[in-house]
Amino acid sequence: MFATSIKQAISAKRLLPLVLAAASALATAGAHAAAPGITGPSFNLTAKPAYITQPDGQSIYSWGYGCNGSPGGYAPAGISGAFCNDMQVPGPTLIVHEGDSVSVTLTNELPTAAGNTSILFPGFNVQAAGGVAGLLTQEAPPCPTATTCTAANRVTYTFTATTPGTRAYYSGTQGDLQVEMGLYGVIIVLPSNVPAVCGTVGFSTPTDGLPVANPGGNKTAHTTWGEGDFRLAAAAYDHPDTCYDREYLFQFSEMDPNVHIQALVQVTAAGNCTAGAAGCNLNVPTEPYHPAYFLINGRSMPDDMDTNYAFQYPHQPYNGNPHMHPGELTLLRIVGQGRWQHPFHEHANHVRILARDGNLILSSGTVTYDGTSSPSPALAGPLFFTTTTTPGQAMDGIFYYTGRGLNWDMYGHHDGSSDANGNLPCTPDKNGYNTIAPTAINYFEWCQDHDKPMEKLPFGDVGAGGPMTLPDPNLFTNGAWYGGSPYLGPDATTRATFGTCTGTNNTTSCSTTGTTPPSGTIANSPSGEAGYAFMWHSHNEREITTNNIFPGGMFMMMLIDSREFVIDESN
Repeated sequence: MFATSIKQAISAKRLLPLVLAAASALATAGAHAAAPGITGPSFNLTAKPAYITQPDGQSIYSWGYGCNGSPGGYAPAGISGAFCNDMQVPGPTLIVHEGDSVSVTLTNELPTAAGNTSILFPGFNVQAAGGVAGLLTQEAPPCPTATTCTAANRVTYTFTATTPGTRAYYSGTQGDLQVEMGLYGVIIVLPSNVPAVCGTVGFSTPTDGLPVANPGGNKTAHTTWGEGDFRLAAAAYDHPDTCYDREYLFQFSEMDPNVHIQALVQVTAAGNCTAGAAGCNLNVPTEPYHPAYFLINGRSMPDDMDTNYAFQYPHQPYNGNPHMHPGELTLLRIVGQGRWQHPFHEHANHVRILARDGNLILSSGTVTYDGTSSPSPALAGPLFFTTTTTPGQAMDGIFYYTGRGLNWDMYGHHDGSSDANGNLPCTPDKNGYNTIAPTAINYFEWCQDHDKPMEKLPFGDVGAGGPMTLPDPNLFTNGAWYGGSPYLGPDATTRATFGTCTGTNNTTSCSTTGTTPPSGTIANSPSGEAGYAFMWHSHNEREITTNNIFPGGMFMMMLIDSREFVIDESN
């Protein structure tokens, strides 16, 4: 797995006029916490109805899990503005530690006609107490009214978080209806023994196909540029190859509005009926199934690019807008919810799968660090061009971007030009990356492309050593989606003053002034943030629409930001 792939090279050229440069509107949209949730090991949840919003202006009647009172705490540490309402879609992300004795008490505040509800925790040996026996687990009968819930309307599920990883939880009662209505969520188990190498050294060889990582160097870089640490842990598992620098949670699901409309009609018709009485039940058809909304963490594009805990989404608190710096290892926690498979494609690189449903994929080989063998077995997970999610299945994977193979210097070096820190040398390590200077702007640069221009001149034919020619800036019609420069970061943009030339083939006379066109003429000043934006989206074309409106659905932008731009995840 490396940043140079056929997919990446093609994607970079195809997307350059559209979204390769910084998306100013996104970059200034606000902070983005990594994988926000509530902390345990004890949780009090409720199942309740509410309306969730979609970008086409519709409010969809839904059911969801939420907090029954204030939770024990929020994570990651340092996050601000967090809330946990009594109903949200997806349900609260439950964060515990390996070895914890976990307790989840569920109260059923769904409409009486909706009947019983429950929670399944696949992968754990669960004991359930209270409520009534159901087909798959103990179920909580509905409360007579919202103010008269008793112990009879609650079920407590207890289990030991035996292994780390990301897993789904969801209703075990009439799943075709209740999961569709929004009763699902994620539980994250953090490792009890974080490998010591996560904070100290990098890989000495590209072990297991992961990049030549330098977690210690990225930590130094974060400190240098004043970035906080918003990881839930330094590693995803008790294994040295699962260290990471950032993390994001993506839950993919879909909604058929006809099912939700029928549920609302029947709930309204039943009124305040008595549980068990004739007619106090729902008979909502869930086939044929025609979803029109495709969700990432309960939101559709562009809503999924707003901040976590945004006030306009009181029942959809989690976003889906990843940011990262070159060379960082980004942990993707990916979960399939709902009923359909979703083929999600992460542009710019493949994803190295670490585990499925909390089970590391291992080989018989060993891991080597700085010439020293570790007793840990090597990882053996596949590289995914598209992370296709199966309903109920979770996977953990590592994504990264270095710019390797772009065939131009993305930092905007030109004839030894320098920034405020002096010249920007690129001293390759044995794997070709500039990793000896973690405080430099071009930390983790692929040195083979150092000082290689994208083009000799800002207009016209490609000069010596450039793979492509930028069109006239007047041709760009993408507004704030184009940041004005093919280079990474405001420093690179302002340094890249290539000048203009005249004469035959633009070679007769050249000035020494000028800027790389169009230098943020639309919305993004060249002295402001300027990153690379790559589309992350479903490869099922229908799923990148919202009620058949494009763009929408399972669509987001992943932003690669230069080191001098501080990615604030405090929210």
